[in-house]
Amino acid sequence: MVLSGICFLESNITFLTEIGVKDSKKLSPKKRRKLSEILIKNCYSYKIIEVSAHEIDERVSKRITMNRLEEIKMAEIINELKPDVIYIDAADVNEERFGNSIRNLLDYKPKEIISKHKADDLFPIVSAGSIVAKNRRDTIIEKIHKMYGDFGSGYPSDIRTINFLREYVKKNKKPPNIARKSWDTTKKIIEEEISTKKITEFLN
Repeated sequence: MVLSGICFLESNITFLTEIGVKDSKKLSPKKRRKLSEILIKNCYSYKIIEVSAHEIDERVSKRITMNRLEEIKMAEIINELKPDVIYIDAADVNEERFGNSIRNLLDYKPKEIISKHKADDLFPIVSAGSIVAKNRRDTIIEKIHKMYGDFGSGYPSDIRTINFLREYVKKNKKPPNIARKSWDTTKKIIEEEISTKKITEFLN
């Protein structure tokens, strides 16, 4: 998981729409790469955080939900950048509650926090942060492809990713280090390809 925050001066905010910033999911990897370079070069400040599969799995033993982990990481970014006005993509069904949770994690008092669902579609500044994060993720995925082969996007909805994971578990009797072991799909594949097989062999 990759998260990022980016700051622009209010007087320079129209620059984002001028260069074609929009929801990162609607842009090709090539376009994201180009825009990310422009954004980093022209922004006031930015920060990227990479959260490994291991760290995501660790949260389970610490009884931290994915939403809470995202809040903690977002707050870490915000505390370093310290923007006066904060725009965030709410990772909670309750936008206001998410904004308040972020506020409680900050070590300073911003003037305003705007917490909205689909914020990367509503606010160019959130789109900019999303583009920078997604581009970093694209780069990471490219590197992992060189190690494991083309397993697709790595997203839970990608059938290529699921098929790769299943074949890897069949062959190695365990998931790869890059996979989230706490992901329901991973647990299901392990149960189907390892646990069930062991029981069958025992019965035979």
